Amino acid sequence: MTATPDGASLRTTPLTGSGAGPELLRSLSPMLTHWLPRQRWFAGKGRALDGLTLTAATELLPCPGTGSGTGRTPGLLHLLLTAHQGESADCYQLLLGVRDVLPPTLSPALIGRPASGPLAGRAVYDAVPDARLTAVLLERLRTPGRLGSLRFVREEGAVIPGQLPARPLRAEQSNSSLVYGDRLILKLFRRVSPGLNPDLELPLALARTGCARVPAPVAWIEAEADDPVTLAVLQPYLPGSSDGWRLALHALHRRADFTGAARTLGRATAEVHTALATALPTTELRGAPLASLAGDMTARLKAACDAVPQLRPYRAGLREAFAAVDDLAHSGRGCPVQRIHGDLHLGQVLRSADDTKGRWSLIDFEGEPAKRLSERRRPQPVLQDVAGMLRSFDYAACQRGATPFARRWAEANRDAFCVGYAEGSGTDPREHTALLRAYETDKAVYEVLYEAHHRPDWLPIPLAAVRRLAQTPRSPRRTLS
Repeated sequence: MTATPDGASLRTTPLTGSGAGPELLRSLSPMLTHWLPRQRWFAGKGRALDGLTLTAATELLPCPGTGSGTGRTPGLLHLLLTAHQGESADCYQLLLGVRDVLPPTLSPALIGRPASGPLAGRAVYDAVPDARLTAVLLERLRTPGRLGSLRFVREEGAVIPGQLPARPLRAEQSNSSLVYGDRLILKLFRRVSPGLNPDLELPLALARTGCARVPAPVAWIEAEADDPVTLAVLQPYLPGSSDGWRLALHALHRRADFTGAARTLGRATAEVHTALATALPTTELRGAPLASLAGDMTARLKAACDAVPQLRPYRAGLREAFAAVDDLAHSGRGCPVQRIHGDLHLGQVLRSADDTKGRWSLIDFEGEPAKRLSERRRPQPVLQDVAGMLRSFDYAACQRGATPFARRWAEANRDAFCVGYAEGSGTDPREHTALLRAYETDKAVYEVLYEAHHRPDWLPIPLAAVRRLAQTPRSPRRTLS
């Protein structure tokens, strides 16, 4: 059994029908060791890959060379592969196509040709761009059941049409998604952990409350384990919708008003939070756990200041934002916590094109992929989501330079979002000054660290927010209940 970062284990399953698991891994390891770190969804970039462990292997279609394939038709192999990097180990989901001859259109997906093993001499490639092979996933979900280590589950009463052409989405980073006939979308989680993924758990819970702001899961794929692993989720696709990021940039380009859209987005976010609080348990954060939250934020600030010198002039003012939360913890006040989106920003919301009211939907409830699954499933204050969206308005405004118009645009839409949220929930997030400022500060500190390492040209965007937040005085407004 293979240990994972969350401490659970996955059961190792040999290659279906051939018992060739260890030999398969030995033959694929050299090429996968080279290929994996170059994928956008690989989480361990910048660290040496020490080795690979085959956690599970299942033939979805017979693979040529394994004793069950004909050699003339493509095979489809599903792997769960654990990558070891120092003391860390992350499990990844791979879909590998196997062909004797790879068509030119699929040549960019080539991983390599093993020199030995059960697939010796065959072309092994990433199967996600291969519509012929990814159609198999939809067919498996139409007829639920088990195959090897995999379990295909369909929601009761769900109808999944057949013969829908598949195409991959190109824009994602941490996962891969397949659109079937502009009617359904299957998200394949690349980095997986034991336990129920929030991107299945929360939309299911919301659907069962009648909340229509989130596409309801139609079916999903799991891996057999001590704690089943969510591998993929099938949901309705929303053709013609535009994400909030593109809409905001378009409004900025035209110098157009966006506050009406921001206000209805705030109302939609509040509706989802209210439904989640109805569907799933809620509790309260106070005392030592609230102080620990402030301590964690302070620790992240210290680490970021050590790594990014440009942040250091502001650390005293930023620490004050976290100290205000610590003061609240020691005053005995508390804060409600519940399940939230966990990574809310303008790219995680869609606005319908065929609705004159411009209805908003929230998507991608996975949370921040870099965090452990257990952390992503932990109840949090709704202000974490609100702060994420407020920071997103700032990011959008700065795409065309930090001009006075951009600053006014951001402030107007931040305020409109909060007004809409208050209309939907009965509480204006701006009234909870200390905690909202702390979450926005923590997010801006994270952004500084990220941009310094990955997009240095973007560093001025979060630094502008850092300057503002470091100078924000404590407010007499009500903070926590």
